[in-house]
Amino acid sequence: MHVRIAGLSWLLGLICLHPASVSAAEAEVRINDLMSPPTWALLERQLLATSSLACEEFFERFFDERGYLLCVERWGGDDGPDDAIENCNDWPTLHALGGSKRVLSMVRKAWEGHLRQYTEAKTIEVPFARDGMYYKEFPVMFDWQHNGEGLGVFNLLGLSDPGARSWWQRTRRYAGFYMNEDPGAPNYDPQHKIIRSMINGSRGPLMRKATGLDWTGDPIEVEHRFDLGHGERSYEEMLAHFKDYNDVVGDHPLNLLSTTLALNAYMLSHQPKYREWLLGYVDAWRQRMVKNQNIIPSNIGLDGTIGGECDGKWYGGTYGWGFSVVVPQTGGLAHRNRTYWSFVGFMNAYLLTGDDKYLDVWRKQTDAINAQKKVVDGIAMYPRMYGDQGWYHFVPQPYQYNALELYYLSMRQSDRLRVPVTPWLSYLDGKNAAYPETALRADLSLVRDKIAAMRDDATTPDTRLSDDSMKYNPAQVSSLIQLMLGGIHVERRASVLHCRLRYFDPVLRRAGLPDDVAALVDHLSADEVAVTLVNTSQLHDRELVMQAGGYAEHHFQHVDWGNETVQVNAPQVTVRLAAGSGARLRIKMQRYANQPTTSFPWQR
Repeated sequence: MHVRIAGLSWLLGLICLHPASVSAAEAEVRINDLMSPPTWALLERQLLATSSLACEEFFERFFDERGYLLCVERWGGDDGPDDAIENCNDWPTLHALGGSKRVLSMVRKAWEGHLRQYTEAKTIEVPFARDGMYYKEFPVMFDWQHNGEGLGVFNLLGLSDPGARSWWQRTRRYAGFYMNEDPGAPNYDPQHKIIRSMINGSRGPLMRKATGLDWTGDPIEVEHRFDLGHGERSYEEMLAHFKDYNDVVGDHPLNLLSTTLALNAYMLSHQPKYREWLLGYVDAWRQRMVKNQNIIPSNIGLDGTIGGECDGKWYGGTYGWGFSVVVPQTGGLAHRNRTYWSFVGFMNAYLLTGDDKYLDVWRKQTDAINAQKKVVDGIAMYPRMYGDQGWYHFVPQPYQYNALELYYLSMRQSDRLRVPVTPWLSYLDGKNAAYPETALRADLSLVRDKIAAMRDDATTPDTRLSDDSMKYNPAQVSSLIQLMLGGIHVERRASVLHCRLRYFDPVLRRAGLPDDVAALVDHLSADEVAVTLVNTSQLHDRELVMQAGGYAEHHFQHVDWGNETVQVNAPQVTVRLAAGSGARLRIKMQRYANQPTTSFPWQR
């Protein structure tokens, strides 16, 4: 056993701030067993390096020296400020995994640049964006499908740079927009625990019916110039796409995505007000689900009643259970129920508490919906929508939205049965040994294909909308999150990182695996994780800090490998890898034992 006792170097203020994360002794794991670099390890390092270089080429092509996206700036649901920064989706995670430091500097520049770019960009006809599409460095007012997409990058910047003053200031300001700390943004009603409109932001809530113009943005030339993502062929079809997006007053489940702002503020400062607001708001929605026969309502009135702004219909409202609209270019129906995005709010509450009540409401909703199945021509059909005539839009698959996320959080076998079979889960079951290499090779191919397509792209800045270049974004992190961190990739929903392990380089004082080091998680259970760590360098020793959870929310108990055991009893452990060495570590842990924090291990 190799245990090092470190001096008690914590500042008194930090001890008070992070009481659950403090340990007077730091355990150390020393690995000296030789291990020839496995193929998966070399592929991981290649993917980190290749994605990083590809991001540099992408940035040089589509951004200028100010960090402005080279496109036609517009407001709207088709394309807008949220799409601009989505071009850098997953870049913060790529860096936090061990991507190059250049990735972090580019995404910082893109974030700062797009804030300035869309503060300067103004609408002519859309009323609330005439003085700028951003105000106080935040969307003036829009729905949380789009706000959430646009904040995906920001919410993960704390993985690599939680000490940046700008991130600290914005985190508190953004959360304050939803806690009535800014008198110009009265989004929240603390009496009824509602966000007062589905469209909200730094200028407050939209307290009238929305129009197609509000959603579409100013008139624009389309034919022979732009290829719109939703397939519209003219501005008139763009307006028609959004003509029924009217009922926005009152609360909507999408607003639960705003809780990530309070979560970030709490993880940064540990001020109780952020935790209390987040749990109070999520609890209010949980109680509404219980009251509504376990189904989350898609409209809450200004008086706090279910369906209060939609004639008492719990299924009413834009992006609600009954929101089916006509596609203008085809005349067909599109069913745009976005209530399932709301699970991010319950995930945030669970991260803070580990309380199963935040998961159980989703189980009960899933069961209630699937209980409405009917058999058509011998095939079981399950609903996705609910309207005046009851359940409709039946499909041959059970309702399974967020099943993987639910199981990942609970680690219950009963929840596992809800999840469709995936290659990753099969691998964790020991039934798909080829998955790591297959997944990493596939991601390397994607990077190659995206950059090849980007080089062939013939658009110019005046024929390019903000979302046109997104398809070339070369950052590939999904399989790396699974394999390196034992985590899940929650895309486009303003989520923080949910993972079992994270790594830090104590020499360079940065997030991510040190150079040459690779990690492979091959087992997860409610109280265990197994990971192989390998130093692919044959010349240099490497040192890393391994953390329990994305934000030290978990707690290591002990680490076993070979005939060795190290007692840890802390949310982090130092690992020293001799040149050319590696080992499979079996780690006993307690999940959701600590209050999460964005601080790095050596800052606690």
